[in-house]
Amino acid sequence: MDISKMSIHLNQSQLQEQASILVMKKAMDQVGGNADFLNEMFGQANIQAMQSAAQPHLGGNIDIKG
Repeated sequence: MDISKMSIHLNQSQLQEQASILVMKKAMDQVGGNADFLNEMFGQANIQAMQSAAQPHLGGNIDIKG
């Protein structure tokens, strides 16, 4: 194999590795964002559950008369 072909092959391999790393970083950032969102939503759900446990009579009836 001559040196120019070997150089091209090495550069292509490095580029592919860099692209793979960037895609993996993007995926990890997305997963982190999703985890933060879920933690926030579960935190709000726990607050609402505690409020309804403290005052179970609220929110059980709807007045539809206008």
